[in-house]
Amino acid sequence: MLIDTHCHLDAPEFDSDRMLVAADALLAGVGRIVIPAVHRANFSAVRELAHALPEGAGAYALGIHPLYVPDADETDLEDLDRQLAEHAGDPRLVAIGEIGLDFFVDDLNEPLMREKQERFYAAQLDMAVRHGLPVILHVRKSQDALLKQLRKRPQIGGIAHAFNGSFQQARQFLDQGFVLGFGGAMTFDRALQIRRLAATLPDEAIVLETDAPDIPPSWLSLPGEAKGRNAPAELARIAQELAMLRSRNVDEIRRRTTVNACRALPRLAALA
Repeated sequence: MLIDTHCHLDAPEFDSDRMLVAADALLAGVGRIVIPAVHRANFSAVRELAHALPEGAGAYALGIHPLYVPDADETDLEDLDRQLAEHAGDPRLVAIGEIGLDFFVDDLNEPLMREKQERFYAAQLDMAVRHGLPVILHVRKSQDALLKQLRKRPQIGGIAHAFNGSFQQARQFLDQGFVLGFGGAMTFDRALQIRRLAATLPDEAIVLETDAPDIPPSWLSLPGEAKGRNAPAELARIAQELAMLRSRNVDEIRRRTTVNACRALPRLAALA
């Protein structure tokens, strides 16, 4: 079985055929799909979708994404905390996420907005401690700032989603009890650093993800052709790409990444 540790299956791109997309993923061997929230308005949507997926495939996370922090306020944090408490017994609630910091977007890197991002990030890490949940991190030009806050809360683990840092930064996340998410970006020949990381990190370091409908793999982005829609079924071919990079059998990649996902998000183990 494969686990897609990061898929925005609630996105509008899937409105016309969402359950068919989930069924296709199951046929491709993707037995679990983790659906992270990004803002208060989709907390209920990701929870309901996780419970509605066929064959118990769904899991979800609740959090406020840094790209949505500009429009969020304290009531959003209060509602998140309340919902985490209210649904604490839900086995499909596996993490707090997608949370983190984004210093790539210019507007988000302005001093006041950077401070607000860091405040929301710290508040959600404190919720992770309080509710005993791992986190799913958005990491974009923000590795060191993310790590600074994690070191203050060493009991938190989880997934650094779409990781694209240095080997040194990768090791620091691993030392904090995190695993690193690899998906479509890894499939591009020009993504040299990501491919080197995927090829050489320890076996226990890697989980797989699609981030669908975002970050489509290379075969959906061929020059001169209409771009295909990224979907969780693509994880099977992404696993093959990782197997090639690591010179491993794809069945071993499936098993190892599933074990890693269940270790990073322990509630997945009960579902799996």
